[in-house]
Order: sequence, then structure tokens, then C-alpha cells
Amino acid sequence: MSLRVLELMLLVALGALVGWAADEAALAFVGALAGAAIWAARDTVRAARVLRWFNKADPSRLPPYGGFWGELLDRARKSIKKLEKKAQNSDARLEDFLAAIQASPNGVVLLDAAGRIEWCNLTAASQLGFDPQRDLGQYVRNMVRHPAFSAYLNAGEFDREITIDGVGPRPSQPTKISLQIHAYGKKRKLMLTRDVTAVQLAENMRRDFVANVSHEIRTPLTVLSGFVETMQSLELSAEERHQYLGLMSQQAHRMQTLVNDLLTLSRLEGSPAPGAGEWMAASELLDHVAQEGRGLTQVIATTPHRIEPVPSPSLWVSGAKSELISAMSNLMSNAVRYTPGGGLIEPGCRLREDGWVEFFVRDAGPGIAAEHLPRLTERFYRVDRSRSRETGGTGLGLAIVKHVAQRHGGRIEVQSEIGRGSTFTIVLPPTRVRETEPA
Repeated sequence: MSLRVLELMLLVALGALVGWAADEAALAFVGALAGAAIWAARDTVRAARVLRWFNKADPSRLPPYGGFWGELLDRARKSIKKLEKKAQNSDARLEDFLAAIQASPNGVVLLDAAGRIEWCNLTAASQLGFDPQRDLGQYVRNMVRHPAFSAYLNAGEFDREITIDGVGPRPSQPTKISLQIHAYGKKRKLMLTRDVTAVQLAENMRRDFVANVSHEIRTPLTVLSGFVETMQSLELSAEERHQYLGLMSQQAHRMQTLVNDLLTLSRLEGSPAPGAGEWMAASELLDHVAQEGRGLTQVIATTPHRIEPVPSPSLWVSGAKSELISAMSNLMSNAVRYTPGGGLIEPGCRLREDGWVEFFVRDAGPGIAAEHLPRLTERFYRVDRSRSRETGGTGLGLAIVKHVAQRHGGRIEVQSEIGRGSTFTIVLPPTRVRETEPA
């Protein structure tokens, strides 16, 4: 500032000196005014250039000024750099925030005061079925055409969430989307969505499970209570008492089997997967299963089945021995129960070319229709309910087999044709099999 005043004084003095040199006092005054005018013009030009620089705000290109204007430009440049750094930091934080919202498993949609889409993440777009770029600015009521959502939006009461159908893999299987709107700012709205398909499916499975267990237990309990009441109220002969006690024992055994299967499923679901430290010979597993099958067919079949193990390679399998025996025993039990008396049942194993091993039980039963195959491993699912109860099945055997196979890194496969029998196979990965005896 002092340099700027000094420059003004020098120009005024120089103008006055030039006028004085002309020997006229009036010219000295005019010369001083001319010097002040020149200073003002130069200062105005500098100010105009500084203003132009402010409009462009390019810190890398400063006008070559010193003094007042140079100091002003330098301070402005430093302030601009600080503001740019803050803006960059803010942009980076905003990008991180948006990336976090994009990665969220829940959907987020920002709506303006009129209900138009201002921004949404990919989750919300996939759940509600619109494009996150193309549909910006569209009214959300035009994009989500669900009656429950329209009523929810029109009511304006957003203290609860609603559930609507989302975009599923097939029109016949829509997903279930939970949705709630929160007001914020100047009449703007934040819409949050989440996929509750799995939650509702689990709730339906829990409800079906409780209903099925109740039904399975109620039937034998009804039989037991009926026979107990009969024996308490009527005089029965020894033969009748023996018959009734036999039926009561059968129903009690059925309930015990059901409880044991439920406990087995609970243990399988709640325990860690078995390691690879325990090995057993495949022949030992198949011999055990064949012996169980022969014992069972002597009990339940009028004409015993022909249980003939298929010649199998010498293999060793790792895993939980009790679980593998239980799984194969369930397959053998089903084969014996559903194959007509005298039919052929063949347990065996084979090593596939890709290194996976297959343990199978092949029967000569009536076969299973193709529409039932995907649901066979569901709990309590039965192709023929009356037939299952006659044979004493609980409806949990294949569910146990599936869990055992999955815990060992494998899966269960079913091949069946009506009138041609069925083959149930447990497939285990190469890490679970060896062709030589482990040390």
C-alpha cells in the first residue's frame, strides 16, 4: 500500500516539476493533475486485469505486479488454492460416501419435492426395476407401479414400511421388497429399500416346519391316546391287549424316529464342517449299508429284497464316518421302503474322470416323476404322503443326506424315471477321496 501511495506522489511531483520548469505556476498545477491522472489510469488498467484474473481464477498465471496489487493477487492465489484443496477433499469424501452407498445391500433413492428421482444406487435400481441413469428425473410413482406403493405415497404417512413385489428372475417368482420413505430437507424424501425375500422364505419355511412337525406328531399321539383310553375303559382279552400294545409301540417308535431325525438335522446345521483327518474304506461303508438293508428288508418286506452291492474300486474317503454312514443308510432305507418286495437294490461307488467320487443306491422301485425331483430334499416333502406313512418314513431322510453331502463339500444327485426305478447319489470332491490307504 505504501508503494502505491509513493508511486502516486512521485507522478504528481514529476508533473508539477515539469510544469514549474515551464516558468508558469498554473502549468505546475496542471502537471500535478496530469501525473495523478496517469497514475489513476495505470491503476485502473491494473485493477481491470486483476478483475479479469479473478474471473478466470487461474493460480498458475498471475499478472506480473508488485506492491499493493501484487500482494492482493498473492493472497488471493493462496486463498484459492486452499479453497480448491478443501473442494477436492470434499469431492473425495463425497465420492467415498457415494461408493459406500453403492456398495450397500440396501437400496437408496433420493426424491425431490415433486417426487422425481434425483439419485439412486444400483441396489435400488435392480430391486425396483429402473435404470439409475436413464430414469433420473422421472416420477417415482410412474416407475414403481404397485397399488400398495401408490396408496402409501398418496397417504403421506411414512411411519411404517410396506412390502411390495420386486423384479424377480421370473415373473412367476417376484422378489419381496421392503420399502420406507423418510422426509428430509425442503420437502425432499429419502426412500430406503431392502430385499426381504429370504426373510419371508425363512419365515414360511419355519411356519411350514412347525405345521409339519405338529402334524407328524399329532397322528401317532392320537393313536396312542385312543388306545390308552380304550385299554382304560374296556375289558380286553389278552390277544386284544397284545395287539393294541403292539400298535402303540409302533407309533411310539415312529415319534422317536422323528425326534431323532430332527436332532440329527439340528446337529448337522449347528456344527462345523468335518475335517479331512478321519478316513474310512469305501468297502467298509458299502458293507455296513448292505447289512442294514438286509436287516430292514427282513422286517418290513413280505418277500425280502435282493441287495447286491456293485463291484467298486478300492477307495478311501475322508470325513465324519458316522455322518457318511447315516447318509447312505437313509438312502438304503428309502430304497427298501419304496421298492416292491423281491426287487433289486444295488449300493456301490465309482470314481469319475474328474476325480470326484460317487456313492449311490440304485433301486427297482416305481420311480419318481420329474416335477418332484427338485423338491425331494425339502423337509417333510413327500411324493406320496399316504405311502410314506405306511412305510414309516419321517420325510427328513433326504434332507439329512443333503446336509451331510454339503458339509463334506459335495452334493446329492437324483436320477429317476417312472417305472424304471431311481438312483440316489452322494457326490464328494477329489479332496475327500484317495485310491491308496492313507498313512
